[in-house]
Amino acid sequence: RIYDEPLIGVGVAADPLLSAFKRDGVIGPWYMGPDEWLPGAQAVVSLFFPFTDEVRKSNAGDPGETSAEWLHGRIEGQAFLSGMLSDLCRWLRGQGVGVCAPSIDPRFASIGNGKSRLNDPRIPAGAFGSNWSERHAAFVCGLGTFGLSRGLITKKGIAGRFGSVIVDCALEPDVRPYTDIYEYCTRCGACVSRCPVHAISLEEGKKHLPCSSY
Repeated sequence: RIYDEPLIGVGVAADPLLSAFKRDGVIGPWYMGPDEWLPGAQAVVSLFFPFTDEVRKSNAGDPGETSAEWLHGRIEGQAFLSGMLSDLCRWLRGQGVGVCAPSIDPRFASIGNGKSRLNDPRIPAGAFGSNWSERHAAFVCGLGTFGLSRGLITKKGIAGRFGSVIVDCALEPDVRPYTDIYEYCTRCGACVSRCPVHAISLEEGKKHLPCSSY
C-alpha cells in the first residue's frame, strides 16, 4: 500500500497569496492563478496523500540508494493521483460544478533549468518550477509550510504527493494555522545529511540543479 488517508485543505481562489506567487523571486510571472485555469474560480482544494510507514521506512537506509517502494510511490503513486484527479473532476462536473485540476490540464508545463515548452521570455536562465505549484497551493489551503528542502511539511510529514482542483463553487476555507512560510521547519539539518548529492545546506537551503541532475 502506497498511501495513508489524505489530508484535505480548502482555500479561497481570490486569496492575495495566490496573486503574490506571480512575483519575481516567489514563483514568477509565468505562474497561472486560479481564475486563469478556470474562469469564475471561487475555491482551491488541496490534497496531500502521505506515504505509508512501509514506504517511508524502506527508504531510510543508504541515502545514495532509492528504495523500490519509494520509486513506486513516486511513479505509480503519481499515476494513481492523476487518475484520481481525473475521476474527481468527472464526478464534480456531473454535479454541475466547474472544475480544473491544473496538474493534468494540457496547459500545465514544468520548467527545468530555465527550459520549458512555455517559451516565456520572462523565465530566467536556471529557473526551476511550473505554471502551477501544488506545494504553494497546499500552503495557501492550510496544509503546511516549507522546509529547507523546499518540500512542504504537513501534520503527516513531508513524504507523499500533492494534488489540487480549482472549482467555481464557494467553499468554506480552512484557517491557516501558521503565518510564516517556514514555520514548521526546525532547521534540524536532517534533510541536509540525508541528501545524497549535498544539494541542501542550512545556509542556502536547496539548490535545484544538483538535485535535478541526480
